[in-house]
Amino acid sequence: MSNERILDTLRAPHISEKSARVSEHNQYVFVVAPTATKADVREAVEKMFDVKVEQVNLVNSKGKVKSFRFRAGNRQGKRKAYVRLADGQSIDVSAKA
Repeated sequence: MSNERILDTLRAPHISEKSARVSEHNQYVFVVAPTATKADVREAVEKMFDVKVEQVNLVNSKGKVKSFRFRAGNRQGKRKAYVRLADGQSIDVSAKA
């Protein structure tokens, strides 16, 4: 997998209270491309962070319906990947660039 494809598959780490809770169990949450598959996410995480991935779960979340000036509109949905790593491995997703 090329570096361009890795960066297209993994969009960003998803930082929230729930992702902080699951990180205690060696799981990490990433926002991924809408067309990404489990195999794509597994390969991208393994190559980018040099870790061993045990399991990948994908979740599609719909965008909220919001109104603006009395017109209804939708926010864009996102696809998240919950990635569980092998024991003894970790990723520092809060690192500053």
